[in-house]
Amino acid sequence: MIQLSNLIYYPIKACRGFEIAESNVERMGLEDDRRMMVVTPEGEFLTQREYPKLALITPTLKNESVTLSAPDFDSIHFNVRKTGDVWPVNIWRAKGVHAIDQGDESAQWLSDWLGTSVRLVHIADGFKRTLNPDFAINADDHTGFADGYPILIISEESLLDLNSKLDAPLPMNRFRPNIVVKGCDAFTEDTWKRIKIGDIEMALVKPCPRCVVTTIDKETLEKSKEPLKVLNTYRKQGDGVMFGMNVIPLNSGRLERGMSVQVIE
Repeated sequence: MIQLSNLIYYPIKACRGFEIAESNVERMGLEDDRRMMVVTPEGEFLTQREYPKLALITPTLKNESVTLSAPDFDSIHFNVRKTGDVWPVNIWRAKGVHAIDQGDESAQWLSDWLGTSVRLVHIADGFKRTLNPDFAINADDHTGFADGYPILIISEESLLDLNSKLDAPLPMNRFRPNIVVKGCDAFTEDTWKRIKIGDIEMALVKPCPRCVVTTIDKETLEKSKEPLKVLNTYRKQGDGVMFGMNVIPLNSGRLERGMSVQVIE
């Protein structure tokens, strides 16, 4: 039996994620997943590609407020702003995404930590950042500040297969999935088109190409050639290497760890 073995959400894009036992799932993805993002003063998004130190930021979200903490750094606490003056920001090909600035205190804290001037934004309530129409199922399919799709799914068996080829095993957090499953063969998720977990039906629409973010140790920030070097030997597709599948939830509902995963097609 295939099971949902873990759920992870990332309150701020590129920052530390949290393993959770259950989550509401919206059409945009897991509740509160990557609704916030660090941007330049001009509104351009930032990731661990440019600023690996983002990986060390722990954004603890509770009751519409956030605590930002980092190693040997004073923490701050502030309320999330979802409405107000709209600021257009850019993420990949999506230009002019409606966002709400989170204030000077969070901006200063992040700027001090990263050593460059930045702002923190939250996607504006009601705004839909629609998906690539070549892969969307419905015209209004949308996501927050995830790279391209609402959810990423990976099986434990796929990671085990990769780790069997590496000199030192890597943890799942190198790949930043939202849903982890177990009980299937390695990379079987590549072949799934539709699955159902609880009451939620999901479409698996596109393999996920992996970048240098996977080569950064999320605890030490040390960089290596792995896992991209090994993935290139057996997971190459087109111009990239693939690990995990991009997912679009087709309805809303609730997920709990341990739920069975039904493969529809």
